Amino acid sequence: MKEPKIIAFYLPQYHPTPHNDEWWGKGFTEWTNVAKAKPLFGGHYQPKIPADLGFYDLRLPEIREQQAELAREAGIDGFCYYEYWFGNGHEELELPFKEVLESGKPDFPFCLCWANESWYKKFWNNDGAVIDKKILAKQTYPGDEDIRNHFFARLNAFRDSRYMKYEGKLIYIIYKPLEHPEVKHFIQVWQQLAKENGLPEFYFIAFSFMAYHEGKDILSKGFDAIVSCRYNKNLIHNFSWAIRKIKSIILHRPRTNSYKKAWPTLIGDKERHDNRYLPVMMPNWDHTPRSGVKGDLFVGSTPQEFEKHCKDVLSAVSKKDNKLVFIKSWNEWGEGNYMEPDLRYGKGYIHALRNAINTIEL
Repeated sequence: MKEPKIIAFYLPQYHPTPHNDEWWGKGFTEWTNVAKAKPLFGGHYQPKIPADLGFYDLRLPEIREQQAELAREAGIDGFCYYEYWFGNGHEELELPFKEVLESGKPDFPFCLCWANESWYKKFWNNDGAVIDKKILAKQTYPGDEDIRNHFFARLNAFRDSRYMKYEGKLIYIIYKPLEHPEVKHFIQVWQQLAKENGLPEFYFIAFSFMAYHEGKDILSKGFDAIVSCRYNKNLIHNFSWAIRKIKSIILHRPRTNSYKKAWPTLIGDKERHDNRYLPVMMPNWDHTPRSGVKGDLFVGSTPQEFEKHCKDVLSAVSKKDNKLVFIKSWNEWGEGNYMEPDLRYGKGYIHALRNAINTIEL
């Protein structure tokens, strides 16, 4: 690859499902939390309202086409769709990607990230600590038969000409690599199944918030690389964050962190120089639509600051052999973590990324 290849994580939680109706109320989608969000302190940008695409429904093919067009405009090379395989054939939110696969549209590259974590309904106390969790969907790892069934459930995707590769290998990401008790075996079985079914090898990538700490352990499991997202774990374990947490409890407001000060920390030495550590660009973060005053967020994110962040990351990646870089995320509106146009900034973040790409190419 001559230029950085940019892949954006893509959340499919924008259509009603029977289980979400049961767990959260009829018609629930991610938009439910987004629309009811309120500002929790002076200057807090909430609610965040979508502009060009509106409060869309991912059952509509024209919405998926428009998303791809916007992503191309930004300079994004492909989407990484989250997939939810809980074991024994239990899936959630599979409809949007299934339709992308079966329809052949949009004609836009993609790969998959197995979001292998249990789903909970959480309850917090006044200091923001989780005091109770009601299990909604439990992540399980039943064994070899399930490993094979998972592979064959995705075989048509792996055979699709749109499926993204790195050095000829199929890109596949596991979100919680160390929570899978037999992840090394999983990797070995899928590599063998790929060979038996005439596929290229897999390029297995782990996602980690703490790659600087757990990277060696992850790579020992057979992963080729790590998507190293340095928010949020590396930011909360420091003195200044502890002070902000105390203030948030006293003032009954969410924990905040300056985006302008934070973005230079979102890429470290490993991500700049080690081909096994892949950097992440983050346009923003605001978890309060989901968790209210118990959440945490960046303040002061603007397209101008994001463009600086992108230039920093892309400049570093352009000097590496492995030029993969990820965006978290394309459309995680409930975490304030999106590239799609909103009413305040329009296409500002899309133009910011494109400007950064053009600068680096020059």
